[in-house]
Amino acid sequence: MGCHKIVLLSIGIAVGALLLIIGGILIPVGDEIVHKTINKEGVIEEGTLAYENWIQTGSPVYRQFWLFHVKNPSEIINSGAKPMVEQRGPYTYRVRYLPKSNVTMNDNYTASYLQPYSAIFEPTMSVGSPTDRLTVLNLIAAGAPSLVPPFWHGIINSVLRKANASLFQNRTVEELLWGYEDPILKQMNVRDSITGVFYPYNGTADGYYNVFTGKDHIHKVGVIDRWRNEKKLPFWNDRYCDMINGTDGSSFPPFLHNEKKIYFFSSDICRSIYAEYEQKVSLKGIPVHRFVIPPKALASFVGNPDNHCYCKDMTISKNCTFSGILGISSCKEGKPIYISLPHFLYASDELVNSIDGMRPNKEEHETLLDVEPVTGFSLRIAKRIQINLMFKPSKTIKILQNIKEPTYFPLLWLNETATVDDETAKTFRESLIMPMRALGIAQITLICIGSLLFVSFAIALCVTSRTK
Repeated sequence: MGCHKIVLLSIGIAVGALLLIIGGILIPVGDEIVHKTINKEGVIEEGTLAYENWIQTGSPVYRQFWLFHVKNPSEIINSGAKPMVEQRGPYTYRVRYLPKSNVTMNDNYTASYLQPYSAIFEPTMSVGSPTDRLTVLNLIAAGAPSLVPPFWHGIINSVLRKANASLFQNRTVEELLWGYEDPILKQMNVRDSITGVFYPYNGTADGYYNVFTGKDHIHKVGVIDRWRNEKKLPFWNDRYCDMINGTDGSSFPPFLHNEKKIYFFSSDICRSIYAEYEQKVSLKGIPVHRFVIPPKALASFVGNPDNHCYCKDMTISKNCTFSGILGISSCKEGKPIYISLPHFLYASDELVNSIDGMRPNKEEHETLLDVEPVTGFSLRIAKRIQINLMFKPSKTIKILQNIKEPTYFPLLWLNETATVDDETAKTFRESLIMPMRALGIAQITLICIGSLLFVSFAIALCVTSRTK
């Protein structure tokens, strides 16, 4: 009887050890299965899941606009009063619904393409109509004086007077966004007298992109190789600031579990930028990593020396010591356009306090990306940008004579947002998340049961052997 018991206990130890081994083997086997699946389906190549989502965005992408209505235009012009603004919106448009065009698969494992711009108004997601009228900054009257030297200001003043133009104007939402015939440009007999914050837009593109397909190395998939056929930007005259880093933000190379930063390029701000890991969150039952643009990314060179080359004019913004604002005139034909986060979030107090009506709020105004770490797909994006136009005093131009100092005036802010839809999220859970969870549960279960059996029977065998 004693020998039979020892045999049974030995068999129990062997079973426990076998379960432990199987559980241990499942870990690398499971990882290998996941890696093989991603290496196959994550490549930008016809027939793959990545290609289908890359060629045309599966989830709807919207641009929500909040425009700043000016409440005291006369006081600003006549006495240089502090501007008072009130945001109106959102006015929502669906964008990026057209597939990529002129797609070419190149021999160097890259794909080139154009992303056509398009916008359709979505009334159900808006607070009003595109025909709503607002008092807004006069784009040409405010911007023109910064484009020419002071000795030309007399001519500008004369043109403004003949066009009966002031520093502020009454325009509809669609006019300010997409374009209107400007009386100043018409008076100057320029070839194209249409202007607008995003004019021209529909039917245009921001240039050819070349991105790596990941076929030679999955960790390069989606990374931009060239933009407008160039490997660096032509805007900043600096090797660091002119670098084109990362992807376009819609996806990133897979296996981001340990990444603290992700990089992406945005032609809207004419530069590459990074987002930092903040926390893990759940999106429609899918665990994702949230990355946000930190204050340091838009800090002045005082707070972040890496940003020294983004300042192109040391005579303004207090010798480039203002944080949270980026002048992009070098890529906007010299126009005094400045980019910030909405309501000057993370900007210097002087900027926030210079405009009455700024209410910066991290939750509402930060830029964030929720990225699924295994595939690298961005399942939720909220790209938030404020567009500001700078105008400054002029002794010659009447409408600027009472302005006391350079003013960074907010025109509007936008939220370009996309969230994975319910059907895609369900497919994602069923094809990736649930199998991975099941595999993980199986691994843990086998290891726990195997450990329990091995230890229990080993102890019992020792006790039996000693007793015998």
